[in-house]
Amino acid sequence: MAYENFIPSVWSEAINRGLERACVFVEDCNRQYEGDVSKQGDSVHILGVGKPTIRTLERENASGGIEAAEEVADSSVILNINQIRYFNYKVGDIDKAQAVNGLMEALSDETSEALANAMDKYVANLVSNAAKLNTAAVTVTKDNVLDILDSAIQYLQEKDVSFANSGVSVTASPRFFKLFKQAYIDKNTSNTGDLKNGNVCMYGNVRVKLSNNVNKTSDGAEDNIMMRTKRAIAFVNPLTHTEAYRPENSFADAVKGYVLFDGKIVRPNEIVNINVKYA
Repeated sequence: MAYENFIPSVWSEAINRGLERACVFVEDCNRQYEGDVSKQGDSVHILGVGKPTIRTLERENASGGIEAAEEVADSSVILNINQIRYFNYKVGDIDKAQAVNGLMEALSDETSEALANAMDKYVANLVSNAAKLNTAAVTVTKDNVLDILDSAIQYLQEKDVSFANSGVSVTASPRFFKLFKQAYIDKNTSNTGDLKNGNVCMYGNVRVKLSNNVNKTSDGAEDNIMMRTKRAIAFVNPLTHTEAYRPENSFADAVKGYVLFDGKIVRPNEIVNINVKYA
């Protein structure tokens, strides 16, 4: 059969490469736990530790006793791997498809983009679990957009986020970025060669990115712009599976596959929901 000549490993590798290129929100996640899972239903126990209490020892009591050893509070988050997105479509005769220059690559690119978009939307929507910058959405304009960003930066700074070392990013919707661009005429354009995965420019130590997957509420009237460090959200995509087969009820070949993934906010002090609306 024609599908016997199909090479799923090559297709899967191409899809993986495409996913890495296409993801915007996923790109700024912590991926270090990916090797700890391999199948649906697996979970990762992510441990966190608190800070010990720093006490003062008075000089006159220097030779005396100190406080008993404290038990430092810890925290833990369980990341369950339960999200699956799949595809299943006919490609006619795969032998013929492979003979058409660029066709299989085009199908792979389209598949990669669609899968990446699904994963990116999932991560973007996690912002609904983050603390809001304002209780109610603030109307953003060209005149106050930089103040709003500065308030979000201040919020994270007051949570002890170091902007110099944490890789902070803000992912804007096109309508939010339009106002930002109008206000920030002197934006840094020195990184124009690094525009992949939504990168646009730098605002101070914050990387500004652009995505159509920004979470929207109130029937699309409000944007939930995400500002975070790369440690705020843990994300795993341990498996991408692709296979060709011959449908019994068709005189054609087909390709099906899926991605397994999940994500969760694991450092809530390192992410903020900049909830805005528009005039």
